[in-house]
Amino acid sequence: MTEAQETPKTDINAAPDRVKFAYWVPNVSGGLVISKIPQRTQWDLKSNVRYAQTAENVGFEYALSQIRFMAGYGADNQHEPVSFSQALLHSTEKLILIAALLPGPWNPAVAAKQIASIDNYSEGRIAVNVVSGWFKQEFTSIGQWWLDHAERYRRSNEFIRCLKGIWTQDQFSFSGDFYQFHDYPLRPKPLPRTDRPHPEIFQGGNSHDARENAATVSDYYFMNGNTLEGIQTQIADVRQRAEREGRLDKVKFAVNGFVIVRETEEEAIRVLQEIQGKADLEAVGAFGDAVKSAGASTQNSIGMWANSKVSDLVQYNDGFKTKLIGTPAQVADRILLLKSLGVSIVLTAFLHYEDDIEQFGTQVLSLVRKLEGEGRGKDAEYEIRLTGDIYRE
Repeated sequence: MTEAQETPKTDINAAPDRVKFAYWVPNVSGGLVISKIPQRTQWDLKSNVRYAQTAENVGFEYALSQIRFMAGYGADNQHEPVSFSQALLHSTEKLILIAALLPGPWNPAVAAKQIASIDNYSEGRIAVNVVSGWFKQEFTSIGQWWLDHAERYRRSNEFIRCLKGIWTQDQFSFSGDFYQFHDYPLRPKPLPRTDRPHPEIFQGGNSHDARENAATVSDYYFMNGNTLEGIQTQIADVRQRAEREGRLDKVKFAVNGFVIVRETEEEAIRVLQEIQGKADLEAVGAFGDAVKSAGASTQNSIGMWANSKVSDLVQYNDGFKTKLIGTPAQVADRILLLKSLGVSIVLTAFLHYEDDIEQFGTQVLSLVRKLEGEGRGKDAEYEIRLTGDIYRE
């Protein structure tokens, strides 16, 4: 067969109702677990270009760059996420980079212009994750006011509304408690695309304040790992709030999960036990004190990490709770359960980025696509009967 006669490669992401996959970009040092276990994961740009290209080739559609302004909890070095995302975009062709933004240090005028320009450079492949903040010292060390929990999320709400207005209105005006604009005309705007009115806006959190922001202004709501009932409750709550706002079809859901895939479940669990057994207890303890204080400060004490155990905090966003730990078939089944509950994107993290991204793509992502083609991931009752017990406490 000549080159011209070769069968074209099938697009693994062609189905419109597919679950999508993202990965945490390791643009900070220390990997994605607070553990002294050796990790084949590097934080430099050259390594991250390799990870991004591998991820794109095996079917990942998104990558999330992390935001840190100072060292803490193992992340002694931190690359800035917007410029890092731009660098990765220049080395990829399809991958969408989600750049984290932190209101306070970032002003929406600067952020909107940065992201609009990068959107033009990358042909529409930039998105943002608006982080309300949990690390008090990170704010006070750079001369930023540390607001209480509700006020941080109220500022983020204004921040997102300003981004959307600047990107979509010819002359944007806004009078809020945190930001003001007067007939501001951003040029150039983000690229026009039929599948989105502006670069997608992600936002996380577990509190009622976070859920209200998801329902009223965000495109995607990031959830930490949780029990089956916990995930169902969060999705139902946000959907109810979104319906009240006439946005039921506007907000989608993503969940964080740390992935360990091995030939047997026993092998995968042993790796988990080694990660937790070699945890940097001092760093985990400091991280736990900071985030639990932030979570407990919410009105209902249900913020992110408010109920996390020390063993959970070894992975920043309760990724072990998502139970993506086992054989390829087990992990694929659990992803399809999450999809059936309403999860649109699974945000993954790995111990060894040098190997695990490609392994996940070839062994798990491809299997999920095969099973989706057979009708899996649509019937929540069936998926819960099949694999739901793993998520129950």
